[in-house]
Amino acid sequence: MTFLIVLPLLAVGFGRVFTDAARAAGVPADRLRGAPVLWGLVVAIALFASVLVHELAHSLYALRKGGRVRDITLIMIGGVSQISELPRPGRVEAVMALVGPLTSLALGGAFYLLHRALAATGQFELTFTAFHLFYLNVALGLFNLLPAFPMDGGRVLRGLLEERWGALRATRVSADAGKVFALLFAIVGFVTVNILLMVIAFFVYVGAEAENRSVLVKALLGKLRVRDLPIQRTEPAEASTSVYELGERMIRERRVAYPVEEEGAVAGIVTLEDVKKVPREERHRLQVRDVVRRVEPVDAADEAARAVRALMTSNVAVVPVVEQGHLVAVLSQLDLARGLQLKELEATQHPSPPPPIAPWTSAEQRV
Repeated sequence: MTFLIVLPLLAVGFGRVFTDAARAAGVPADRLRGAPVLWGLVVAIALFASVLVHELAHSLYALRKGGRVRDITLIMIGGVSQISELPRPGRVEAVMALVGPLTSLALGGAFYLLHRALAATGQFELTFTAFHLFYLNVALGLFNLLPAFPMDGGRVLRGLLEERWGALRATRVSADAGKVFALLFAIVGFVTVNILLMVIAFFVYVGAEAENRSVLVKALLGKLRVRDLPIQRTEPAEASTSVYELGERMIRERRVAYPVEEEGAVAGIVTLEDVKKVPREERHRLQVRDVVRRVEPVDAADEAARAVRALMTSNVAVVPVVEQGHLVAVLSQLDLARGLQLKELEATQHPSPPPPIAPWTSAEQRV
């Protein structure tokens, strides 16, 4: 929604500097047909089309290297590619982050050449459009090369540092750099009364903190298994059960989600919300198989980090859990949060001893 909100704001803002923009493109403003605000809207849409191409470059490279891409979301300050499984090692992630800005810079170069070619033709509208596509793509590429999260430059920095320092420390350094840049953006925006720059500062700071917390969560999960989490163990629901019967079972057992089994195979999950969506008079007629959500299960022996990816990829609040091929439980986002809290408590109760320092065996090693 923020993307839809910002389009008219950018259009109005650009319309105010329309004459200066035409001068920068080498085009007489009075020879351009159309109202300045309409040109502003065209430029705003072109900006986000450029952002989409930028994000597609990330996603296509990630897919090529074995990553998994959920979706691409356009937001007020750009775009976000939801890559649920990042390719490894760190250098591959660094290249994946770099291809976006390089794509934007390459597009900028192509539009610059087009602008120069059109400059002598007298086609003022096309010349004006080519110039701003050049300008926007170059600005987009250079901005994203800043070495700070959540910009691509921060991911490049993290990828290069990860092999030496590990993911946790590398992310913390990149996130701290992002917060520094956010502070600088906020100061400059305040001094120059630039509201958009202050909004960007907010998003950069929040993005840097979110990335830092995400990696911290993965580090805390460590080698924790799904069976070690406080999962909700229960007998699965049969797909042939009526929706009404399952609702009665929910009330009786005080549970809001069940794994569903059909002919010995995992069918998915059904939640309290799924039951409530069915009109009361239809609940006797419809069966659980008619409302089940098709969600891939996780195994109790899987690492907890895989369960996190499953919840993110499926975009649901719970996933079914199997043990030795049998449905035994559901795992919710709340269960994961509780597991993290217990892991943090365990770290304070039983702190790990520092690793032993290896003895030096030669003068060369000491040097």
